[in-house]
Amino acid sequence: MTQKILVTGAAGFVSGYLIPELLENNYQVVGIDNYSKYGKVSKSFDDHPNYHFVEGDVKDTALMYDLAADCHQIVAIAAMIGGISYFHEFAYDLLAENERITASTFDAAINAFQHGRLNKINVVSSSMVFESTTTYPTPEGEERRCPPPLSSYGFQKLATEYFARAAYDQYALPYTIIRPFNCIGVGERRSCQEKAIYSGNVKLAMSHVVPDLIQKILKGQDPLHLLGEGNQIRHYTYGGDLATGIRLCMENEAALNQDFNLSTAKSTSVIELAEIIWKKINPNKPFQWVADKPYQYDVQKRVPSTQKAYSVLGFKANTPLESTLDEIITWIQEQIRVGTI
Repeated sequence: MTQKILVTGAAGFVSGYLIPELLENNYQVVGIDNYSKYGKVSKSFDDHPNYHFVEGDVKDTALMYDLAADCHQIVAIAAMIGGISYFHEFAYDLLAENERITASTFDAAINAFQHGRLNKINVVSSSMVFESTTTYPTPEGEERRCPPPLSSYGFQKLATEYFARAAYDQYALPYTIIRPFNCIGVGERRSCQEKAIYSGNVKLAMSHVVPDLIQKILKGQDPLHLLGEGNQIRHYTYGGDLATGIRLCMENEAALNQDFNLSTAKSTSVIELAEIIWKKINPNKPFQWVADKPYQYDVQKRVPSTQKAYSVLGFKANTPLESTLDEIITWIQEQIRVGTI
């Protein structure tokens, strides 16, 4: 029997990789989004016969009840989300709005589990739940041992995980918690809500490090402006790999009531990343950079343990950073040409 999946935040960045992955694997997909992040966008899969899109607000619980009633699983992605500047500019809204989104989603999931055919909710959390850890590589379970996140965004993402566990404890709603680490790829745009932030002489695109470094270099910034000293450690994971990992979390019975870090195992510092991008775009120019004042919640180190996802799901993020960057550079070049960045 073909499974029907409800994906919230269907017009967003991660869904741009996940929904094609699901459609290619013969799922029926219902997507919901209110276009609040980027405005109205078109997707390559909009006209796919197994895809149905609903323009609506996930906080509309009655609508969510209707959509979830005949779905087998939910992938809960919808959230206010942005780059590092976003965490500061919308500190309260990130907490309040995302709690409303989460509560509405879980209310609908519990109802569909009790009265419909829903058999699981998949909650897309964040590596920011580990914001305060000092344990590296960071394993699943550390989010309950380390101090809570300091940013309201990280704290709220941790709350989504508590929603999942609480709904299981009280209502036996099965779940899987999914933690992406620095997903990168094409399709990100400037948020409609974000103010213009300048880094040197260039207005940032998303306050996400990869697209912003690329567009600054493409626009000729020299020396390149970095937030801080560039020693922040990240694990840049290709969106296509993440989509495969989410699908495996949905399909594997061993993922029931479990949590998984989905990430490449490779660490890369921001300065290393910047130099790789620089050499791809400016192969004949010396790499020069300057340090700008970093943001308060610019976590210095995010290094996940990827062993559980590999041993339980067989998941491994195999796409090299260099080839992903080639794809993103080409995409951003086109966006600059047409004026969206």
